Amino acid sequence: MIDWQEIDTVLLDMDGTLLDLNFDNHFWKEFVPAEYARRHQLTLEQARQILVPRFAEMEGRLEWYCLDYWSDALGLDIAGLKKEISGLIAVLPHVTDFLQAVKESSRKVILVTNAHRDSLDIKMDKTRLNVFFDQIVCSHDYGLAKEQPGFWEKLQQQHIFDSQRTLLVDDSLAVLNSAREFGIKYLISISRPDSQAAKRQITDFQSIEDFRELLPVPAV
Repeated sequence: MIDWQEIDTVLLDMDGTLLDLNFDNHFWKEFVPAEYARRHQLTLEQARQILVPRFAEMEGRLEWYCLDYWSDALGLDIAGLKKEISGLIAVLPHVTDFLQAVKESSRKVILVTNAHRDSLDIKMDKTRLNVFFDQIVCSHDYGLAKEQPGFWEKLQQQHIFDSQRTLLVDDSLAVLNSAREFGIKYLISISRPDSQAAKRQITDFQSIEDFRELLPVPAV
């Protein structure tokens, strides 16, 4: 799909790219509404009617990914609730094989996530994928979500990379569009970020369902 000899830097998203998005979808669509309903003595449907528009309003903004924001807004310990069901956190198929191959190829590999640091820590503790990355970048460190103008400039200033020799793999089309506008040349989406959902039809970007499609990764 790509000429690896043209790639020096690999940027990888976490949720829905390396990790099964089923965890996050279940957490926000089922578990949080159920806890909110229990806390406020509502039915599950009443809780969803309150929460769904509030979630939609924040989508694509840094607040959407901020556990502190939602803890305050909903009166729930969001990080604590994530820990309660952390057993559902799962690595997508063949991700570890791909990460090992990239690491052994001597390319720079950076995890670039919108996840809040608390969520990031929970997931790295569970999966131990942190050992594969040269750096781990959280968008909260910059005060900008990956979708927002200015994020990629800040990333490049802190972690020098040639945008014309960089690959980004991300399940979010909004993020990929933002990266394309910045000038990152090689962009790949994930067609099945949630293992329990149907495969997505993606036309704007090259897409993969399984990281085996990007193997082998030859040395630099």
